[in-house]
Amino acid sequence: MFFLRSIRVQRTSVISKPCLTAVTSSALGEYQPLDEADTFDVEYWSLEQAKLKKMVEGPLARQVAVITGGAGGIGAATASAFAGLGAEVAILDLDGHKAREVADGIEGLGLECDVTDRDDVQATFNAICEAYGGADIVVSNAGAAWRGKIGEVDEGTLRRSFELNFFGHQTVAQAAVRVMLAQETGGVLLFNASKQAVNPGPDFGPYGLPKAATLFLAKQYALEYGSAGIRSNAINADRVNTGMFADGLLEERAKARGLSTDAYLRSDNLLGREVLAKDVAQAFVALALARKTTAATLTVDGGNIEASLR
Repeated sequence: MFFLRSIRVQRTSVISKPCLTAVTSSALGEYQPLDEADTFDVEYWSLEQAKLKKMVEGPLARQVAVITGGAGGIGAATASAFAGLGAEVAILDLDGHKAREVADGIEGLGLECDVTDRDDVQATFNAICEAYGGADIVVSNAGAAWRGKIGEVDEGTLRRSFELNFFGHQTVAQAAVRVMLAQETGGVLLFNASKQAVNPGPDFGPYGLPKAATLFLAKQYALEYGSAGIRSNAINADRVNTGMFADGLLEERAKARGLSTDAYLRSDNLLGREVLAKDVAQAFVALALARKTTAATLTVDGGNIEASLR
Protein backbone atom coordinates (compact mmCIF):
# COMPACT_ATOMS: atom_id res chain seq x y z
CA MET A 1 0.00 0.00 0.00
CA PHE A 2 1.34 3.40 -0.93
CA PHE A 3 0.66 6.73 0.73
CA LEU A 4 1.07 9.30 -2.01
CA ARG A 5 0.64 13.01 -2.14
CA SER A 6 -2.48 13.90 -4.08
CA ILE A 7 -1.24 17.37 -4.99
CA ARG A 8 1.93 19.36 -4.77
CA VAL A 9 1.68 22.54 -2.78
CA GLN A 10 1.80 25.62 -4.97
CA ARG A 11 2.63 29.11 -3.84
CA THR A 12 -0.42 31.34 -4.34
CA SER A 13 -0.86 35.07 -4.62
CA VAL A 14 -3.45 37.13 -2.80
CA ILE A 15 -5.42 39.23 -5.27
CA SER A 16 -6.91 42.37 -3.77
CA LYS A 17 -10.33 43.62 -4.82
CA PRO A 18 -10.12 47.43 -5.13
CA CYS A 19 -13.87 48.01 -5.13
CA LEU A 20 -14.35 45.98 -1.93
CA THR A 21 -11.35 47.70 -0.31
CA ALA A 22 -12.68 51.12 -1.17
CA VAL A 23 -16.14 50.35 0.20
CA THR A 24 -14.77 48.87 3.40
CA SER A 25 -12.31 51.73 3.88
CA SER A 26 -14.96 54.38 3.21
CA ALA A 27 -17.07 52.91 5.98
CA LEU A 28 -14.21 53.56 8.37
CA GLY A 29 -13.55 57.14 7.25
CA GLU A 30 -11.63 58.83 4.49
CA TYR A 31 -9.81 56.60 2.00
CA GLN A 32 -6.81 57.53 -0.09
CA PRO A 33 -4.48 55.03 -1.79
CA LEU A 34 -0.69 55.30 -1.56
CA ASP A 35 0.93 57.15 -4.41
CA GLU A 36 3.62 55.48 -6.53
CA ALA A 37 6.54 56.88 -4.54
CA ASP A 38 5.16 55.67 -1.21
CA THR A 39 4.41 52.24 -2.67
CA PHE A 40 8.00 51.99 -3.88
CA ASP A 41 9.33 52.92 -0.43
CA VAL A 42 7.24 50.20 1.22
CA GLU A 43 8.18 47.47 -1.22
CA TYR A 44 11.88 48.28 -1.16
CA TRP A 45 12.13 49.06 2.54
CA SER A 46 15.33 47.32 3.72
CA LEU A 47 13.57 45.31 6.42
CA GLU A 48 10.95 44.16 3.94
CA GLN A 49 13.67 43.04 1.55
CA ALA A 50 15.43 41.15 4.31
CA LYS A 51 12.19 39.32 5.13
CA LEU A 52 11.58 38.42 1.47
CA LYS A 53 15.10 37.05 1.07
CA LYS A 54 14.42 34.59 3.88
CA MET A 55 11.33 33.39 2.01
CA VAL A 56 13.24 32.41 -1.13
CA GLU A 57 12.97 28.66 -1.71
CA GLY A 58 15.99 26.52 -2.45
CA PRO A 59 16.28 24.75 -5.82
CA LEU A 60 15.19 21.45 -4.25
CA ALA A 61 12.32 22.85 -2.16
CA ARG A 62 9.19 20.64 -2.18
CA GLN A 63 11.31 17.66 -3.24
CA VAL A 64 11.64 14.55 -1.07
CA ALA A 65 15.10 12.96 -1.13
CA VAL A 66 15.70 9.43 0.16
CA ILE A 67 19.28 8.40 0.97
CA THR A 68 20.29 4.83 1.79
CA GLY A 69 23.40 4.25 3.86
CA GLY A 70 22.59 7.73 5.09
CA ALA A 71 24.39 7.51 8.42
CA GLY A 72 27.83 6.90 6.89
CA GLY A 73 30.33 9.44 5.62
CA ILE A 74 29.09 9.93 2.05
CA GLY A 75 25.46 9.36 3.02
CA ALA A 76 25.45 11.91 5.83
CA ALA A 77 27.27 14.49 3.69
CA THR A 78 24.75 13.92 0.89
CA ALA A 79 21.81 14.28 3.27
CA SER A 80 23.19 17.58 4.52
CA ALA A 81 23.77 18.85 0.98
CA PHE A 82 20.22 18.06 -0.14
CA ALA A 83 18.69 19.53 3.00
CA GLY A 84 20.75 22.69 2.48
CA LEU A 85 19.03 23.18 -0.88
CA GLY A 86 15.57 22.88 0.59
CA ALA A 87 14.74 19.20 0.13
CA GLU A 88 12.92 17.13 2.72
CA VAL A 89 15.31 14.27 3.50
CA ALA A 90 14.67 10.71 4.64
CA ILE A 91 17.80 8.93 5.89
CA LEU A 92 17.83 5.14 5.73
CA ASP A 93 20.49 3.04 7.40
CA LEU A 94 20.94 -0.41 8.88
CA ASP A 95 21.84 1.43 12.09
CA GLY A 96 18.55 3.13 12.92
CA HIS A 97 19.99 5.04 15.89
CA LYS A 98 22.67 6.68 13.75
CA ALA A 99 20.13 7.38 11.01
CA ARG A 100 17.98 9.28 13.49
CA GLU A 101 21.00 11.16 14.84
CA VAL A 102 21.90 12.40 11.34
CA ALA A 103 18.26 13.19 10.62
CA ASP A 104 17.91 15.25 13.81
CA GLY A 105 20.75 17.47 12.62
CA ILE A 106 18.93 18.45 9.42
CA GLU A 107 15.32 18.18 10.60
CA GLY A 108 14.85 15.08 8.48
CA LEU A 109 13.42 11.61 8.96
CA GLY A 110 15.69 8.80 10.15
CA LEU A 111 14.63 5.21 9.54
CA GLU A 112 16.22 1.82 10.12
CA CYS A 113 16.28 -0.15 6.88
CA ASP A 114 18.03 -3.25 5.56
CA VAL A 115 18.24 -2.75 1.79
CA THR A 116 18.82 -6.49 1.29
CA ASP A 117 15.36 -7.21 2.75
CA ARG A 118 12.67 -6.52 0.13
CA ASP A 119 9.81 -6.38 2.65
CA ASP A 120 11.76 -3.97 4.87
CA VAL A 121 12.51 -1.70 1.91
CA GLN A 122 8.86 -1.63 0.86
CA ALA A 123 7.68 -0.91 4.40
CA THR A 124 10.23 1.88 4.69
CA PHE A 125 9.09 3.55 1.47
CA ASN A 126 5.50 3.31 2.70
CA ALA A 127 6.58 5.13 5.87
CA ILE A 128 8.32 7.82 3.82
CA CYS A 129 5.22 8.30 1.67
CA GLU A 130 3.08 8.55 4.78
CA ALA A 131 5.40 11.15 6.31
CA TYR A 132 6.17 13.26 3.23
CA GLY A 133 3.62 12.26 0.61
CA GLY A 134 6.03 10.63 -1.83
CA ALA A 135 9.63 10.41 -3.01
CA ASP A 136 11.28 12.43 -5.78
CA ILE A 137 15.03 11.75 -5.49
CA VAL A 138 16.57 8.48 -4.34
CA VAL A 139 20.30 8.21 -3.65
CA SER A 140 21.09 4.50 -3.49
CA ASN A 141 24.30 4.68 -1.50
CA ALA A 142 24.38 1.72 0.91
CA GLY A 143 27.32 -0.61 0.36
CA ALA A 144 30.25 -2.44 1.92
CA ALA A 145 33.58 -3.78 0.72
CA TRP A 146 34.40 -7.46 0.43
CA ARG A 147 37.78 -8.48 -0.92
CA GLY A 148 39.71 -11.53 -2.04
CA LYS A 149 41.43 -12.99 -5.09
CA ILE A 150 38.59 -13.77 -7.47
CA GLY A 151 39.79 -17.29 -8.35
CA GLU A 152 40.04 -18.22 -4.69
CA VAL A 153 37.28 -16.30 -2.89
CA ASP A 154 34.53 -18.46 -1.39
CA GLU A 155 31.10 -18.35 -2.97
CA GLY A 156 29.41 -17.11 0.20
CA THR A 157 31.54 -13.95 0.28
CA LEU A 158 30.80 -13.17 -3.35
CA ARG A 159 27.07 -13.75 -2.88
CA ARG A 160 26.94 -11.52 0.22
CA SER A 161 28.61 -8.75 -1.73
CA PHE A 162 26.15 -9.08 -4.61
CA GLU A 163 23.21 -9.05 -2.18
CA LEU A 164 24.21 -5.64 -0.85
CA ASN A 165 26.24 -4.03 -3.65
CA PHE A 166 23.91 -4.99 -6.49
CA PHE A 167 20.58 -6.44 -5.36
CA GLY A 168 20.29 -3.82 -2.61
CA HIS A 169 20.42 -1.12 -5.29
CA GLN A 170 17.90 -2.99 -7.43
CA THR A 171 15.44 -3.46 -4.55
CA VAL A 172 15.60 0.20 -3.57
CA ALA A 173 15.26 1.36 -7.19
CA GLN A 174 12.23 -0.86 -7.78
CA ALA A 175 10.48 0.50 -4.69
CA ALA A 176 11.32 4.07 -5.71
CA VAL A 177 10.12 3.65 -9.29
CA ARG A 178 6.74 2.33 -8.11
CA VAL A 179 6.23 5.52 -6.14
CA MET A 180 7.50 7.78 -8.93
CA LEU A 181 5.26 6.17 -11.54
CA ALA A 182 2.24 6.56 -9.26
CA GLN A 183 3.06 10.24 -8.70
CA GLU A 184 3.39 10.93 -12.43
CA THR A 185 5.87 13.72 -11.72
CA GLY A 186 9.08 12.04 -12.86
CA GLY A 187 11.92 11.47 -10.45
CA VAL A 188 15.64 10.90 -10.04
CA LEU A 189 17.56 7.71 -9.28
CA LEU A 190 21.19 8.19 -8.25
CA PHE A 191 23.45 5.20 -7.69
CA ASN A 192 26.75 5.12 -5.82
CA ALA A 193 28.75 2.82 -8.06
CA SER A 194 32.55 2.88 -7.76
CA LYS A 195 35.73 3.41 -9.68
CA GLN A 196 36.08 -0.35 -9.29
CA ALA A 197 33.26 -0.74 -11.80
CA VAL A 198 35.53 0.39 -14.66
CA ASN A 199 39.06 0.20 -13.23
CA PRO A 200 39.28 -2.88 -10.99
CA GLY A 201 42.01 -3.26 -8.39
CA PRO A 202 43.79 -6.47 -7.39
CA ASP A 203 42.12 -8.64 -4.74
CA PHE A 204 39.00 -6.49 -4.87
CA GLY A 205 36.84 -8.42 -7.33
CA PRO A 206 34.14 -9.36 -4.80
CA TYR A 207 33.47 -5.63 -4.40
CA GLY A 208 34.05 -4.47 -7.97
CA LEU A 209 31.95 -7.09 -9.79
CA PRO A 210 28.57 -6.13 -8.25
CA LYS A 211 29.50 -2.46 -8.58
CA ALA A 212 30.03 -2.98 -12.33
CA ALA A 213 26.57 -4.55 -12.49
CA THR A 214 25.15 -1.54 -10.61
CA LEU A 215 26.69 0.82 -13.16
CA PHE A 216 24.82 -1.08 -15.89
CA LEU A 217 21.69 -1.08 -13.71
CA ALA A 218 21.67 2.73 -13.68
CA LYS A 219 21.75 2.79 -17.47
CA GLN A 220 18.96 0.21 -17.72
CA TYR A 221 16.65 2.32 -15.54
CA ALA A 222 17.46 5.37 -17.66
CA LEU A 223 16.58 3.44 -20.81
CA GLU A 224 13.31 2.00 -19.58
CA TYR A 225 11.86 4.87 -17.54
CA GLY A 226 13.03 7.99 -19.33
CA SER A 227 9.64 8.27 -21.05
CA ALA A 228 8.09 8.65 -17.58
CA GLY A 229 10.43 11.53 -16.78
CA ILE A 230 12.55 9.41 -14.45
CA ARG A 231 16.27 10.12 -14.73
CA SER A 232 18.91 7.62 -13.67
CA ASN A 233 22.59 8.40 -13.17
CA ALA A 234 25.59 7.05 -11.29
CA ILE A 235 28.58 8.34 -9.39
CA ASN A 236 31.97 6.67 -9.64
CA ALA A 237 33.94 7.82 -6.60
CA ASP A 238 37.35 6.62 -5.48
CA ARG A 239 39.42 6.61 -2.31
CA VAL A 240 37.03 8.52 -0.08
CA ASN A 241 38.22 7.92 3.48
CA THR A 242 34.99 6.91 5.22
CA GLY A 243 34.01 4.09 7.55
CA MET A 244 34.25 1.65 4.66
CA PHE A 245 38.04 1.89 4.95
CA ALA A 246 38.02 0.77 8.59
CA ASP A 247 39.59 -2.42 9.95
CA GLY A 248 42.76 -2.16 7.90
CA LEU A 249 41.13 -1.89 4.48
CA LEU A 250 42.75 1.50 3.78
CA GLU A 251 46.23 0.13 4.42
CA GLU A 252 45.46 -3.01 2.43
CA ARG A 253 44.24 -1.10 -0.64
CA ALA A 254 47.20 1.27 -0.52
CA LYS A 255 49.57 -1.69 -0.39
CA ALA A 256 47.78 -3.33 -3.34
CA ARG A 257 48.56 -0.20 -5.36
CA GLY A 258 52.14 0.00 -4.09
CA LEU A 259 51.51 3.27 -2.22
CA SER A 260 51.64 4.70 1.26
CA THR A 261 48.25 5.49 2.77
CA ASP A 262 48.94 9.20 2.46
CA ALA A 263 49.83 8.93 -1.22
CA TYR A 264 46.88 6.61 -1.83
CA LEU A 265 44.46 9.23 -0.50
CA ARG A 266 46.09 12.52 -1.42
CA SER A 267 48.55 12.44 -4.27
CA ASP A 268 47.84 9.50 -6.56
CA ASN A 269 45.49 11.38 -8.87
CA LEU A 270 45.87 13.99 -11.58
CA LEU A 271 44.93 16.89 -9.32
CA GLY A 272 46.97 15.69 -6.36
CA ARG A 273 44.03 16.33 -4.04
CA GLU A 274 42.16 14.13 -1.58
CA VAL A 275 38.53 13.41 -2.45
CA LEU A 276 36.20 14.04 0.50
CA ALA A 277 32.70 12.83 1.28
CA LYS A 278 31.35 16.34 0.66
CA ASP A 279 32.80 16.25 -2.87
CA VAL A 280 30.77 13.14 -3.66
CA ALA A 281 27.71 14.75 -2.08
CA GLN A 282 28.02 17.78 -4.37
CA ALA A 283 28.23 15.44 -7.36
CA PHE A 284 24.96 13.79 -6.34
CA VAL A 285 23.37 17.23 -6.01
CA ALA A 286 24.67 18.27 -9.43
CA LEU A 287 23.10 15.23 -11.06
CA ALA A 288 19.83 15.79 -9.21
CA LEU A 289 19.70 19.33 -10.60
CA ALA A 290 20.76 18.36 -14.14
CA ARG A 291 17.23 18.02 -15.45
CA LYS A 292 18.23 16.90 -18.95
CA THR A 293 20.92 14.43 -17.94
CA THR A 294 20.25 10.71 -17.69
CA ALA A 295 22.21 7.47 -18.27
CA ALA A 296 25.35 9.37 -17.27
CA THR A 297 28.21 8.41 -14.96
CA LEU A 298 30.07 11.17 -13.12
CA THR A 299 33.56 10.33 -11.88
CA VAL A 300 34.73 11.88 -8.60
CA ASP A 301 38.30 10.73 -8.03
CA GLY A 302 40.64 13.68 -8.48
CA GLY A 303 41.52 12.41 -11.95
CA ASN A 304 42.23 8.82 -13.01
CA ILE A 305 42.54 8.31 -16.76
CA GLU A 306 42.05 4.54 -16.44
CA ALA A 307 38.68 5.15 -14.78
CA SER A 308 37.54 8.07 -16.92
CA LEU A 309 34.40 7.74 -19.02
CA ARG A 310 32.72 10.00 -21.54
